[in-house]
Amino acid sequence: MSDVEIVVPEIMTVEEVAQRLRCSKAHVCNAINGKVNGVTTLPAISMGRRKLIRVSALAAWLAQNELADSNAMIPACGIEAVGASKGKHDA
Repeated sequence: MSDVEIVVPEIMTVEEVAQRLRCSKAHVCNAINGKVNGVTTLPAISMGRRKLIRVSALAAWLAQNELADSNAMIPACGIEAVGASKGKHDA
């Protein structure tokens, strides 16, 4: 058997992050620029117009936003279910 070393890059491009998150490159850029509601800004390294993301920063960002999402509460809107009021009429 030969030893095969799998190299995982320490730095990812916006395209690679988008593939990993299953979203568009534009959405990743919006997250980097702080334009996505409900999540913190995704840390990135700027090299001119090019943005690079550390794998460790992406993992920390995902963990931070998972925690933020699990602590969020869904506001009550007073609607129980679609069609729940059918058959109830005020006399």
